[in-house]
Amino acid sequence: MPSLVPPVIPAGSLAALGQPTLEAGGGALLRPWLISDAGAVVEAFRDPAIQRWHVRSADSLEEAQGWIRRWQSTWEDETEGHWAVAGAESGALLGRLSMKAWNLTDGTAEVAYWTVPAARGTGVCPRAVTALADWALDEGRFHRLELAHSTANPASCRAAVKAGFTEEGVRRGAALHADGWHDMHLHARLAQD
Repeated sequence: MPSLVPPVIPAGSLAALGQPTLEAGGGALLRPWLISDAGAVVEAFRDPAIQRWHVRSADSLEEAQGWIRRWQSTWEDETEGHWAVAGAESGALLGRLSMKAWNLTDGTAEVAYWTVPAARGTGVCPRAVTALADWALDEGRFHRLELAHSTANPASCRAAVKAGFTEEGVRRGAALHADGWHDMHLHARLAQD
């Protein structure tokens, strides 16, 4: 069935661009994941807060390497984009930033993130989210980015607001965490914001 409107992002255009490395300010950058990051991913997922909000654990180096291989492949497939947030000079892992659930027809994606304990409270998360959103809504040509977090996670809410994501409402019982169902606070940024 033919569409009456063209896709917001033509198929193949993001893969052709290649996944960018983005400056996040404050000595941090977003870069594509490397297999050599697997040890830092395992260490990060030992943190109870990351496990609580992201409901996963990385039990081995091989498992983390498998995750990274999948994260790397999703760009070429134009389904997701995953970045390591790293110290620009040290290369130390500070966090992870993802754009998931790409819908190229509508130009939408979902943003998710975590930071390692040592990077929390430094402003790296909102700077990284801002850098990614700016790129996605401008060069990437996305129309809308959504970001959802548990209503029990005020730190994630602060990062979203600082990154310019407008609060839109609460999706009741929308995500299953280890301690049960959580209401999710929904934020969004639009290209024209």
